[in-house]
Amino acid sequence: MPPITEIHGLLIADRERTADLISSLSGNIASMVEASQLTAADDEHDPEGSTIAFERSQASTLLAAARNHLADVDAALARIAAGNYGYCERCGQPVAGDRLLARPTARTCISCAAAGS
Repeated sequence: MPPITEIHGLLIADRERTADLISSLSGNIASMVEASQLTAADDEHDPEGSTIAFERSQASTLLAAARNHLADVDAALARIAAGNYGYCERCGQPVAGDRLLARPTARTCISCAAAGS
């Protein structure tokens, strides 16, 4: 298994990037909502309406994904703090070091992940 300090550093950097992304997306969504309140635009009849609705939906979807990823990162950091990081939550065996480097938030070994989630 790679050194925990290396994984911890990867997770902290990932957490910072994800938190910045959440902040940016939240600001974008707030701007879209504010802009739509300042105009009498009707998404259904406005030629730009479908584009605006799509952009708002896309930003909301990306925000939800970023929040889920942040929760995964925080859970991995909690497992490091608890001393049980790097072990499969299904079978209890160690998770391969290469898997942890590629996906530091992994909760399962490759075999259990392949068996279904």
